[in-house]
Amino acid sequence: MTVTVATADRITTVTIDRPAARNAVDPATAQALYDAFRAFEADEEADIAILTGAGGYFCAGFDLKSAASGAASDWIRSVNIPENWTDPVAQPIPGPMGPSRLMLSKPVIAAIEGPAVAGGMELAAWCDLRIMAQGATTGVFCRRWGVPLIDGGTVRLPRILGQGRATDLILTGRAVDADEALTLGFASRTCPQGEALTTAMAIARDLTRFPQGCLRADHLSARMAPQDLAAALRREWRSVLSFGAEGQAGAARFAAGKGRGGDFASL
Repeated sequence: MTVTVATADRITTVTIDRPAARNAVDPATAQALYDAFRAFEADEEADIAILTGAGGYFCAGFDLKSAASGAASDWIRSVNIPENWTDPVAQPIPGPMGPSRLMLSKPVIAAIEGPAVAGGMELAAWCDLRIMAQGATTGVFCRRWGVPLIDGGTVRLPRILGQGRATDLILTGRAVDADEALTLGFASRTCPQGEALTTAMAIARDLTRFPQGCLRADHLSARMAPQDLAAALRREWRSVLSFGAEGQAGAARFAAGKGRGGDFASL
C-alpha cells in the first residue's frame, strides 16, 4: 500500500508512503490518491484534508523510472482529457499525479517536508494551503528532463505567484527553499523542520470550528470557475502531444542517475 488514509476529528490525512522513492508517484499511487480524495469529498464525517508524505519527503514528482521503462504508458493514455470535458465538479477525472484535476468543495492543506518538486510541486499547488517546513524544497525540476507540467502547474502557479514569478520558476526549474517560497506566496506558512504535519493539523482543527456551509461557499467563489479550470487544464494537456520522445529520453537520463538532487551539471 503506497497511500494511507486516516480520518479523525473531521480531518482526513492522506499520506504518500513510498519513502524509498522520495514519494514519487507511480500509476498505482496516482490512482490511490485520486480514490482517496474522491472518498474524502463524499465523506460527511470529514471537513478538511491534509496531504503529506512519509519519511520526511512530500513528493518528488511522477516516478520517472516507470516513465522511462514504458510501464506508465497505459496510465498516461488512460488519463487523456476528453475534448468534451467541461466541468471538473460534475465530471471528475484523474490526472497523471492522481487528484490534480479534481475541484473539491472542501479545503486541502499540504504539509510539506523535504522535496515538493516537479509533479510534487503541482500536487502542492493543487492544495488550498501549503505549510512548508524549513529544509523543504520546491521547484519545477522536470524542466531539466524535458517533461512538461501536465498536472495544472501552468494553470495554478501563475494564480498563486503572479505571472512574472511563475514564469521565472517554470522556465528556470530552479530550486526554491521554504523562506523564498513564503516570500513568493507559494508557501502559506513555514514552520520548523519536522513540524509540517503538526502545523497543518492545528490549522485544520481551526477550520473545522467554522460554519462549514459559509466556508465552502467562499472557498468555491475565490477559485476559478469550474468551466474555466477545465478549459485551462485541457489547454495544458495538449503539451503532452509535443514532448513525446523528449520526455521519455529525459526520464531515461533520470533513471540512469543524471540530474538527481538538482544537479544540473550531471545532465
